Amino acid sequence: MFGLTFGGRYKINSVKDIKGKKIGVQLGTTGDIYASDYEKDKSGSKVERYNKGTDATQALIQKKIDCVIIDEQPAKAFVAGNKSLSILKEEFVKEDYAFCVSKNNKELTKKVNKALKKLKANGTIDKINKNYIGKSNEIGKTPYKKKNVAHKNGKLVVATNAAFPPYESYKNGKIVGIDMDIMQAVCDELDMELQIEDMEFDSIITAVQSGKADLGASGMTVTEERKKNIDFTDSYTTSKQVVIVNNGKAAGSTVSIAEKFKSDFVTDNRYEYILSGLKSTIIITILALIIGIVFGSLLAIVRTTHDKNGGLIILNFFAKIYLTIIRGTPTMVQLLIIYYVVFASANVNKIFVAVIAFGLNSSAYVAEVVRSGIMSVDNGQFEAGRSLGLSYSTTMINVILPQAFKNILPALGNELITLLKETSISGYIGLIDLTKGSDIIRSVTYDAIMPLGVVALIYLFIVMLLTAGVNKLERSLRKNEQR
Repeated sequence: MFGLTFGGRYKINSVKDIKGKKIGVQLGTTGDIYASDYEKDKSGSKVERYNKGTDATQALIQKKIDCVIIDEQPAKAFVAGNKSLSILKEEFVKEDYAFCVSKNNKELTKKVNKALKKLKANGTIDKINKNYIGKSNEIGKTPYKKKNVAHKNGKLVVATNAAFPPYESYKNGKIVGIDMDIMQAVCDELDMELQIEDMEFDSIITAVQSGKADLGASGMTVTEERKKNIDFTDSYTTSKQVVIVNNGKAAGSTVSIAEKFKSDFVTDNRYEYILSGLKSTIIITILALIIGIVFGSLLAIVRTTHDKNGGLIILNFFAKIYLTIIRGTPTMVQLLIIYYVVFASANVNKIFVAVIAFGLNSSAYVAEVVRSGIMSVDNGQFEAGRSLGLSYSTTMINVILPQAFKNILPALGNELITLLKETSISGYIGLIDLTKGSDIIRSVTYDAIMPLGVVALIYLFIVMLLTAGVNKLERSLRKNEQR
């Protein structure tokens, strides 16, 4: 039973019909929490978890799932752009939104609560809500205007997931929405500067707990499970979870390719997300590769020195542990550990964090590549260098490594390509790389094909350039050998 949602026997007409269906949710949201109960009812329900609500709705449009449980306002935004989708009239559950704060920061919670109380009393929060989700004659009429304050109380770092309109989304290169306006109003009351960090929704609480952010604001519902790990401010609004279904209507569009391209990349200068992401991707890849080659070569020398003469026992021991750990754990886990654990209390640039994470990861693979290259050089070459009076290090640097480099060049080129593509997970720490740039566009336009297609072509073009460069260098080195 597949639970069709479009005029078939198993059409979803109410919340009761969800049992036994494929349910789409955004990972870490309250929709995810509530949907998890269906997995335990032995009715055959299956929950599909996506990083973004837009991804879940896209799967629903393609009939890969039967429904999506998500917050009402984002649901309205998703449905407005897709005539094949509808929202059930019956609400799924009501909920209160609040901002999350670390349990170790009680003072900030008190200050924010005091500011929220004042903003509710003077009507500011009501005006902000009406500006985004009021009646048709109210929307856009009462935008919050930032006050000119001295920021004498420092900076308030707010973590969010800017793919949740109208609470937070991108517009003209900036993160805007109900939550962001309320946060700006709170900062004005506290005489603080607002700094917004965009990241995956399921990383927000972790960021607040680790001190990477002071506060989390992303249409976050207060639940007993979350309260075990994080504190919440007073509620600033009430919302509800709803169910989106595929109504069976054709999702066909009269929008031309040119119009889609304009919407995805030209409108509001959205191409800048791609350019900014491309810049970050290239910087991370180049610097991480340098770290990988330098550190990896040192590890390889330690390993081969021990293999050849039994020296450097202690260094070889730690090198083997390092290689085992790095090669045995996922790159994304390493990135998150370095960002949220190693640099937990340090306010460091995210590109720097990504460079360190990917550089250390790459070094483990480069080390084995270089080691295999060194071992492939005839031992007589080493002996010849030593017989000429050269020291061990001089022989290794001037005689062995140049020959090894020629042998491992194709493998190093392959590592460079792999490293380039692995940087696509940088968005998990809130860094806008090439892939994250396309995610931002998708979250605004609800179009997946063109942004992802363009990014794929950019990656392919870069890989082709790198491949051509490595091949040219390899041919050049062969010509030098023939001379």
